[in-house]
Amino acid sequence: MKNKHTYLLVIFLFAVLFTACKNDTHKIPSLVETFYKKDKNPFGANIAYRQLDAMFTGKTIQDKKQTFTKTWENIADETALYVCITANLYVNEDEVNAMMEYIYAGNDLFISAGDIDELLLKRIGCNEMFTETSPENIFDLMKNTSTNSIANPGPAYSYFYQPMQNYFFNTDSSHIKILGFNEYKKPNSIVYFHGKGKLFLHCEPRAFSNYFLLKENNYQYLQNALAFTHKNPEHIYWDDYYSKLRHRKNKQDKDFSTFSEIMKHPPLVYAFWLSLILLGLYILFGGKRVQRIVEQLKPNENTTVTFTETIGRLYLQKKDNKNITDKLVTYFNEYIRNKYFLNTNIINEDFITTLSRKSGVQRDKVDILYRTIVAAHRSEHVTDYQLLSLQEQIQTFYKNAG
Repeated sequence: MKNKHTYLLVIFLFAVLFTACKNDTHKIPSLVETFYKKDKNPFGANIAYRQLDAMFTGKTIQDKKQTFTKTWENIADETALYVCITANLYVNEDEVNAMMEYIYAGNDLFISAGDIDELLLKRIGCNEMFTETSPENIFDLMKNTSTNSIANPGPAYSYFYQPMQNYFFNTDSSHIKILGFNEYKKPNSIVYFHGKGKLFLHCEPRAFSNYFLLKENNYQYLQNALAFTHKNPEHIYWDDYYSKLRHRKNKQDKDFSTFSEIMKHPPLVYAFWLSLILLGLYILFGGKRVQRIVEQLKPNENTTVTFTETIGRLYLQKKDNKNITDKLVTYFNEYIRNKYFLNTNIINEDFITTLSRKSGVQRDKVDILYRTIVAAHRSEHVTDYQLLSLQEQIQTFYKNAG
């Protein structure tokens, strides 16, 4: 199993390197927590999806792009596994009822979400303490943070990012058992027994992100989290619906479809097909060009930009983060001197206040930016994350500066 996961990791790294070499420009990867199965950014779930596929050889993962109510209506399993990893879980009463019926029949439901819907928590009789990090404090709170599972008695699994501080409480029910803890010894993983099946709730979805699972032996954390599910599930389902649901659905939104709504009314049906016919006729007859195509002149190539991109790629391939950081800071300070006529040799409170007033950027963001610059300048070795953070803050300054 370990060799299989090592092979999977090598394939992923080669894919990332190939994509990086293929592109003309190197963009900072997105830190948005999507947990999509195809997302290879730090907080996508591509590695978790592939690892799940490798853990259950011979089984095909089925993606579910509909509510759990509809999913349960179309299946009749008794030993299946349903995996849902999402930033926030929003469900209604019907969906909770369907989940309970699915579990009672003998199936396993694994959910990892930062903010779990109160409807589901109330049904199993527990509460969650969810802490949402403010964007202004995102860089101040970063540190080495860890989590662990009772399936692994060894060292905790850790990485450098925002602290894992969500946890469950009031879990004294005889139907609930604790399966894992965060670094503050608070339970962040529980299992609820109902009928013949089990509901697994986990409140730190970042622990199943690409960034976390690719850190040293953290891939074992996913294995430990699923250690108490069926060893040979009848079917494996992957959620592709709740991970993309960004708000709670209203009752009037239930099962709403624009096309089906049009088909309910004959006048709208006639208008719909008439519009399609008229559009087709316009494309066929009226969409022809009345003037010959004018060739577009090729613009003069900016050799300076090409040279800069070539040098940038050379530094990136050598992984000389310190050198890249120095170049970023030098260019940024030159921009400040030329545009705002400020002396960047002395960075103090007056400088921060003056730059904020002239640029229109909030003072605390300017202060955080220059703290990051000073920290990177003093460091002998700059990590990939420090470089990404500095680049993102500088780009934000350029975007918001007046």
